[in-house]
Amino acid sequence: MKPFLPISSKLPVFWHGGDYNPEQWPKEFLVEDMRLMDLAGINVATVGVFDWVSMEPEEGFYTFEWLDEVMDTLHKHGKFAILATPSAAPPAWLSRKYPSTLRVGPDRVQQLHGNRVNYDWSSPIYREKTREIATVLAERYGNHPALLMWHVSNEYGGMSYSEASRQAFIQWLKNKFNDSLDALNAAYWTKFWGHTYTDWDQIQIPGPPYSETAVQGLTLDWNRFTTDEIVSFYMNESEPLRRITPNVPITTNLMGFYGGLNAWKMAPHVDVVAWDSYPQFSQEPMNERSWAKVAMVHDLYRSLKGGKPFLLMECTPSSSNWYPYMNLKTPGMHRLEGLQAVAHGSDSVMYFQWRQCRGGQEKFHGAVVGINQGEHSRIFQEVATVGTDLRYIEEIVGGFTKADVAIIYDWEVAWAIDGACGPVQKSKGYFDTCLDHYMPLWQAGISVDIVNADADLSGYKLVIAPMLYMLRPGVAERLSAFVEGGGTLVGTYFSGYVDENDLIFQNGFLGPLRDLFGITVEEIDARYPQQTVDVVIDYNELGLDGIFQANTFCERIHTTTAEVLAEYAGVWYSSEPAITLNRVGNGQAIYVASRNDAAFTSSLLHRLVIQLDIESATPFNLPEGVSATKRTTEKGEFLFILNTTVETHWLPLPGTYREVLNNQVISESLELGPYGVAVLSVDV
Repeated sequence: MKPFLPISSKLPVFWHGGDYNPEQWPKEFLVEDMRLMDLAGINVATVGVFDWVSMEPEEGFYTFEWLDEVMDTLHKHGKFAILATPSAAPPAWLSRKYPSTLRVGPDRVQQLHGNRVNYDWSSPIYREKTREIATVLAERYGNHPALLMWHVSNEYGGMSYSEASRQAFIQWLKNKFNDSLDALNAAYWTKFWGHTYTDWDQIQIPGPPYSETAVQGLTLDWNRFTTDEIVSFYMNESEPLRRITPNVPITTNLMGFYGGLNAWKMAPHVDVVAWDSYPQFSQEPMNERSWAKVAMVHDLYRSLKGGKPFLLMECTPSSSNWYPYMNLKTPGMHRLEGLQAVAHGSDSVMYFQWRQCRGGQEKFHGAVVGINQGEHSRIFQEVATVGTDLRYIEEIVGGFTKADVAIIYDWEVAWAIDGACGPVQKSKGYFDTCLDHYMPLWQAGISVDIVNADADLSGYKLVIAPMLYMLRPGVAERLSAFVEGGGTLVGTYFSGYVDENDLIFQNGFLGPLRDLFGITVEEIDARYPQQTVDVVIDYNELGLDGIFQANTFCERIHTTTAEVLAEYAGVWYSSEPAITLNRVGNGQAIYVASRNDAAFTSSLLHRLVIQLDIESATPFNLPEGVSATKRTTEKGEFLFILNTTVETHWLPLPGTYREVLNNQVISESLELGPYGVAVLSVDV
């Protein structure tokens, strides 16, 4: 694997900046902002995100003089612009003149103008208007020396239940089922409750409050359609940018594991993936799991483009106004947050927002420059420190992270699990189960890719597939080929239950994965929270031993070719298998039939890491709450060590390193204060 080129040759360093809204302020603020940006080490400003009415106050009448001045001023002061298309905030004149462009809610009532992202994905008029404004922007600013990247819209998400959406959905279904209602009815098992469709126009959008929820295959396809419709909307909006300015990279900002958009479908169409990170860092001392969760999301966004660096497009240096309680980030926490993103593959640290606004819904939202504050505020100084850090570590730009482990998280699987009426009615914990398997690896300094079920798995030693409930065609075959080729697969309960249309496999639970795991699944026991089950493991070749606790899900399984590693105890199905191992080809498939405690998951993964000779980023053990990851460039390997605790830690060093953040040579030991960060060059 080779290091990646910088995102843009115009600015081949780490990008440091954020959302900039000069249209909200008198002109004299513009010059002062440039001075403050210099002090904070800001080199990029995102402009135009919500500025449609400032660009086009009346239909066909454009007022770009203010934006011309902003672009020119940024260039004059050696800074660059990420210029956004403004579709997230349609102007009131457009909503009034073309009411069909407004979104329709799940109650089938058309919404009024207001808020943001309040438009209908399927509206041909809105698509035409967004394409028009994007074309005008590309023609006017495509050759401007300050233009660094296009930022298309803002945080795509949500659904529209309009008649235009319904008709588009019906057409989507016709395409999927080759115009065959018989095929659709068979796939959806519509004879249940007499739901057989005899005409395409009988199909309604599923979901609350009044419409169809019983046909779960339809609900799953509605989620798929929504993603496809959002991607189609993005493609329409970005087409003029791609055509008129083919050399300017394009992105849009996504939202972590947000359930309303399958990011794997968007990733191929952007030049670099970007996401907005707003974890609620409100506990003191911080919860280790919170930091691991953010790290996992960073790893997802690094994985979306095959390891290519991503952009941290938004974060807050202090607090967000939509937190239940606006706890401030304590000193050092923001610096750690920013460098954690870089450690996991980001080539930027950017903020919402640069200057705190005086009015509106986000007037209390954190900003680099607070109301009536300048360079002497605590937050500004912390941001300036991050700016200095990013300059010190410029040699890491474009660095890659080599991962021998992958965890499968799949949006379509999540949708199918969420839509299933059982085995528990509330959350089944799919994301948390993935995080449960991520945490022990993060704690050990093991790099992890987060992939979907369609990924190429050939480069990994270990693949973990928690709760792989729904299997699309080809998934079982890829998993089998991975194991036969020498890989180790860890699967869990609630896997292989349904096909891509949410139908239970004809041969029962686990379906086409039965031979791979060497077991059959008879039934699943959903336990009440207080009902735990013992899982007893006698010492085995993996080195596992002891008694662990299971909760929530316990499958009753039977072996065909697998070895039994653990059995249930203290329950009516005591002595039945709970964990198995099946050897297939040159590899092994381990099946965990119950949701076990953290001690078990940690023990299992620790033993597999040793067995498979998976290297940690560090040659030394990490204290609790200290994480490590590595990025590699042509200039060498760079080890990020991050202390997510409020305690000071001393780490033994087995050799001599260069501390990149201060260009000092260190040996013997490393001191990490509260929220401390070290970036060590392995090749001194």
